[in-house]
Amino acid sequence: MKKHFLRAALLSMGAAVPAVVAAQSASAGEVDSDTLAIMLKQVDVLANRATVKTPVAFTNVPKRVLTAYNDGRDMTYLLSMTPSVTVSSDAGAGTGYTAMRVRGTDPSRINVTANGIPINDSESHQVFWVNMPDLASSVRDVQIQRGAGTSANGAGAFGASVNMVTDAPSEDAYAEISGSYGMYNTNRQTLRVGSGTIGEHWSFDARISHMGSDGYIERASSQLWSYFGQAAYSSYNTSLRLLAFGGKERTYMAWDYASKEDMAKYGRRYNPCGEYTDSEGKRAYYADQFDNFIQHHLQLLLSQRLGEKFSLNAALHYTDDNGYYDQYKTRRTLKEYGLSPFVDADGQTVTKSDIIRLKYNVNHFGGGQATLNYRDDRWNVTFGVAASYFDGNHYGQVKWVRNYIGAIDPLQRYYDNTGRKLDVNTYIRASYDISRCFSAFADIQYRHIHYTIDGMSDNWNWNVGALAPLDVDRRWNFLNPKLGVNFTSGDHRAFVSWAVAQKEPVRSNFTDGDPMHYPEAERLDDFEAGYTFSRELFTVGANLYYMLYKDQLVVTGQLSDTGNPLSVNVPHSYRAGVELQGALRPCDWFDWQLNCTLSRNRIRDFVEYIYDDNGENPITVEHGDTPIAFSPDVILANAFNFHWRGLDASLQSRYTSRQYMDNSHSADTSLDAYFVSDLHLGYAFRNVIGIKELRLGFSVYNIFNEKYFNNGYAGAGYYTDGGKDVIYRYAGYAAQAPAHVMGTLTLRF
Repeated sequence: MKKHFLRAALLSMGAAVPAVVAAQSASAGEVDSDTLAIMLKQVDVLANRATVKTPVAFTNVPKRVLTAYNDGRDMTYLLSMTPSVTVSSDAGAGTGYTAMRVRGTDPSRINVTANGIPINDSESHQVFWVNMPDLASSVRDVQIQRGAGTSANGAGAFGASVNMVTDAPSEDAYAEISGSYGMYNTNRQTLRVGSGTIGEHWSFDARISHMGSDGYIERASSQLWSYFGQAAYSSYNTSLRLLAFGGKERTYMAWDYASKEDMAKYGRRYNPCGEYTDSEGKRAYYADQFDNFIQHHLQLLLSQRLGEKFSLNAALHYTDDNGYYDQYKTRRTLKEYGLSPFVDADGQTVTKSDIIRLKYNVNHFGGGQATLNYRDDRWNVTFGVAASYFDGNHYGQVKWVRNYIGAIDPLQRYYDNTGRKLDVNTYIRASYDISRCFSAFADIQYRHIHYTIDGMSDNWNWNVGALAPLDVDRRWNFLNPKLGVNFTSGDHRAFVSWAVAQKEPVRSNFTDGDPMHYPEAERLDDFEAGYTFSRELFTVGANLYYMLYKDQLVVTGQLSDTGNPLSVNVPHSYRAGVELQGALRPCDWFDWQLNCTLSRNRIRDFVEYIYDDNGENPITVEHGDTPIAFSPDVILANAFNFHWRGLDASLQSRYTSRQYMDNSHSADTSLDAYFVSDLHLGYAFRNVIGIKELRLGFSVYNIFNEKYFNNGYAGAGYYTDGGKDVIYRYAGYAAQAPAHVMGTLTLRF
C-alpha cells in the first residue's frame, strides 16, 4: 500500500513516471471484458493519453487533488505544483485572467484538450481560462505531457499538452453545494447535482457556478458565471454522452501592468488601465474598462466496442464564443478610427483626442474526430483522424470622442477582418511489447492547415495614411514522427524517446508583424530520457530533455496595442534540462513530495532590433547566446502533507529563479526570483445529520508575505545625444497579492 501511495503522490505532485490508474491500465491492454462496460464511460479520453508504457514525461492530477484545493482559483493555479510549471495572474490573486507556462514555453505553445477535443483558440492558440471559470469542479482528472508528447488534435505542443477529462456519469444520485470566501472579496458558489443511473442506462449531471473578486490590483474585478451539463447513455458495448459547458465573464482590464516607478509613486496595487486626465487635470479612471465574453462548448462523444480487440471513439464538437472589450485610449489620432479632424471652440483644429473604443470578436469553431483502437497481448495500435473549421470575425467601433464636433455612428466599423482556418490531421500510434520488460513505441502524424485573414486590420500604416490591409493566405503541411523505447521491471522504469513537433504562427504574428516578412512555421526536435525507482518508503525519478528549435517564435517582451506579447522568429534556439521528482512517506499520516527543474534555455546569436522614439530607424544589438524570455533556470515545488482521520494539512512552496522579460539578458527588465508558500487546512465530517460529507477548508496564500511579480512586459528604445545612440529600457510588472486567506464550505448529499 505504501508503494501505491508513493506512486500516487508522484502522480499528484508531478512525477515523470506516474502511477498506474484504471484508465491507464485499460489503455495498456490490461482490462478484461467484465470491466469493459464501466471503462466505456471513460474510454473516449484515452486515445491521446500517455500510459506507463508511453516513453514521454507526464503527470496525472486526479480529482481528489483538484477538489482539495479548488476554492475559486483558476485551473492554472491548481496545476502549479506539477513539474516545470509557472503561473501568472493579472489581477494578482489567482482569479480573472491567469496563464501557465511549462518549461518556459508560453501558453500559445501548450496544447489543451477536453475529452480529446481542442480548447485552444484557433487563431491565438491561447486558452482563456477566464472563459471557463470553475471548470475544475467538473473535471475528473488532468494529464500534463511535457515536451512534444503524443499526437493530439489542435495546436501543436511545443512545451506541453494539457489533457482534461470531464466527470464520468455517476452511478449514484448526488448533490453538492460549495461556497468559498476570502480577501479582496473573492468568492465562489457552486451547485452540482446528478441523477445516478436511471433504468440501467441513462444518467444526467449538471453544475452551475458563480465566481467573483475585486482583485488585488486596483479595479481588477471579475464577475464570472459557468455551467456544465451532461446526458449519458451506456450499455455493455456502447457509451454515448452529450456535454455542454461554458461561461460568461466580465473582467476589468489589468493587463497593462505598472512600472516600478509608478508603483513607488502610487502603490503596488496601481493599475494604469483606463487611466486618463479629466477636465481639471486630475487622474481619473474609466469605469467601464471591462472585457466581456461568452463561450459555449458542445461535445457529442461516442465509444463503441467492436469485438474483443477493437474499439471506436468518435466525437462531434462545436464552440461558439463572442464578446468585446470597452477601452479608453488617450490622445489617439482621429483618422485611425475613420473620423475627421474638427475645429474646437477656440478655433483650433483637433487631430488627436481621447476616445472610447469597442473591439469585438465573434468566433465559430466546429469539427469531428474519430479513433480506432486495436489491442491484443502485445500490440496496442490507435489510428486517428480529425478535421475542424474556424471562422472568426474581428471588428471595432468608436463609442465616444472627447469634445468631438460631428456625428459618430456607433455601428460604423473602423476596422473589420475575418480569419478562417481549416485544420485536418491524421495519425497512427502503436506500442509493441518486445518482451516482458521492453516495449517499443512509434507515432506519426500528418497535419494540414489552411489559414486566411482578409479585411482591414486595426493597425494604422503611416506610410500610406490608411489602415493596414490584411491579405493572408497560408498553407502548411506537417509530418511529425515520434519514436521511443520503454523498460519496466519491478521497481524500475526507464524510457528514451525522440519526437518532432511543428507549429504554425498565431494570428498576432501576422496582424502585428511586418507584412513584408511574415513569420515562418516552427520546428521542434524533442529528445527525452527518464528513469524512476520506486520502493515502499520512497520513490525518486529523473527526466532529461533537450528541445532543439528551428525558427522558434520567441517573445520580444513588448506588447501589442491589445496587451498581447509580440514575437519574432529566431533561427536556432534550445531548451535543455533535468526534471527531478521524489516522494517520501515514513508513516501513515505524513508524506513529503518534491520536484525540481534545472534548465538552460538559450537563443543562439540573437540580434535585437531597437527603434527610436518615433518607431523608426532601427539599430541592432548583437547579444550572442542569450536566455529565452520568461524561461527560469530553476523551478522548485515542495509539499509537506499531513493526514489524520478527517483532518488534512499541506504546506506547499514554489521557487522560481530570475526570469528575463525580453531576450536582452538585462536585469533591468527581469522578474526577480521568488519563493511563495501556501498553507491548506481541511477537516471532513462524514454522515452528519443526513449529510454524506461536510468539509471545511481554510487556506493562507503567500503565508510568508513575499512581495513578488510573476509576469510583465519589457521594451526598449533609443535616442541620439551628441551623435551617440543612447539605449533605454522599460518594463511593467504584475504585482501579486501578499498574504491572504480563503475559506471553503462543501456539503455533499
